[in-house]
Amino acid sequence: MELVKIDGAFGEGGGQIVRSAVTLSSLTQKPVEVTNIRKNRKIPGLRPQHVTGIKILAKICNAKVEGLRVGSTTIRFFPSKVIDAQLKENVGTAGSIPLILQILIPTIAISKKRLRVSITGGTDVAWSPTSDYTEFVIREAFSRIGINFSMDIKRRGYYPRGGGLVDVEVLPSEKLNPISLLKRTTRSANLVCSYYMISHELIDKEVNEAHRILEKGGFSCDYKIKEEPAASPGCSLLAYAYDANSIIGSDAINKNDMQGIGQLVANRFLESDMGVDSFLSDMLVIPLSLINKTSVFRVKEITKHLETNLFVTSEILNCKYGIGRTDNGFEVRITGNSNTGI
Repeated sequence: MELVKIDGAFGEGGGQIVRSAVTLSSLTQKPVEVTNIRKNRKIPGLRPQHVTGIKILAKICNAKVEGLRVGSTTIRFFPSKVIDAQLKENVGTAGSIPLILQILIPTIAISKKRLRVSITGGTDVAWSPTSDYTEFVIREAFSRIGINFSMDIKRRGYYPRGGGLVDVEVLPSEKLNPISLLKRTTRSANLVCSYYMISHELIDKEVNEAHRILEKGGFSCDYKIKEEPAASPGCSLLAYAYDANSIIGSDAINKNDMQGIGQLVANRFLESDMGVDSFLSDMLVIPLSLINKTSVFRVKEITKHLETNLFVTSEILNCKYGIGRTDNGFEVRITGNSNTGI
């Protein structure tokens, strides 16, 4: 079968285009070649979490992979049939576990297989969804589409040491459903904060500030603060809410200090008042692109990640999508193509 060739420099030009390409390759049984991987990044080529994610995926679909090494700017991925699997994997760094799960969860579920996997690595790191965002926001969105998974965060892993441990079970999807997420109507929100080796006073200050801003914005707000063991100090904070017409999350991790994390999370949550938040929007594209019916969602902005995933899915699946302006943002429509050899 002829290789589908994808330019990895398209759109945001990062690891997202690689993750999406190999996921769709596994689902459709179409081999892919991705070139110019992370070409414009400070450190080009595959990073450890990309290599680990693709290695795991290759195990569960018996794939042959060329060029799979840290620093590689070109890979060729030749998949075979996806199988049930039970695995134990280690990223070896603080590489993002949530980003690896973005590859594994849709592939396994949509292929109607089952996966149990324990992954050691980074649970809450920069340039990645936090584990709490994955558990509370992505899981809710995927469940409405028909993709179900459970997630048990055994140990947190913050940058730079990682060492977190997450157990995940992915269930076979019985049926994929289109979605319509247009406008948030709920006035209830939730705050979840996880931390280790940071003073209680700093944590309370930032969570209380987030709580104050959300209540001032018209939301009743429940919150939970958890001190959980980790290999290094760190903190993640998530505000989230969902109703029949919306699924919204806003998360952040501490970087050099805690100052302002509560304000950042709360304000970004309040600004995301449409159907989905900007980070979730690109994660919906792959499963929606495999449903023959039309799905629609509204979002404040069209991110480079969203553009990238729409590009990759249309290249591999020949699915159709459209983007239109609304008064306060954008409406995205996706009509998928399930005749893909799954």
